[in-house]
Amino acid sequence: MATSKVTVQFPCPLERVWQTATDLTHTAWRSDLARVEVLDETHFVEHTKNGYATKFTVTAREPPHFWAFTMENGNMSGSWEGIFETVEGGTQLTCTETINAKHWWMRPFVPSYLKRQQKLYLDDLRKELLK
Repeated sequence: MATSKVTVQFPCPLERVWQTATDLTHTAWRSDLARVEVLDETHFVEHTKNGYATKFTVTAREPPHFWAFTMENGNMSGSWEGIFETVEGGTQLTCTETINAKHWWMRPFVPSYLKRQQKLYLDDLRKELLK
C-alpha cells in the first residue's frame, strides 16, 4: 500500500476550483483521459487514452469543501480525498490518495506511479484554472 498527500494552492476562488475538479461532464483538461463515463450520482468510469478503465464510487461529496471516492481496476484499488479550502489569495487543495497493488510484482512501483499521477492531475488542473 502506498499513500501520497499533496497540498497545492491556486489563485482562484474556491467555487471555481471545486467546479472544475468535480465536474465529470467536462474533463477535456485531463491530459491522461479519453473520456469519463458517468453511470449515476455516485459511480463513474475513467477511460485513459490507452483504453484502460478505472471504476470510481463517490463516498462523500460536501460542496464546495470535500470530495472523496474509492477506485478500482485490474491492477489496483484505492481511495482519494480532496479538501478544498479558501486561503489568502485563492484556494488550497489537499489531496490524499492511497493505492493498493493487486499484483505483488507491482508493489515496488506504486509509490512512484502514485506521485507521478498526482503531479499530472494537479498540473493539468492548474493549467485549466489559469486559462
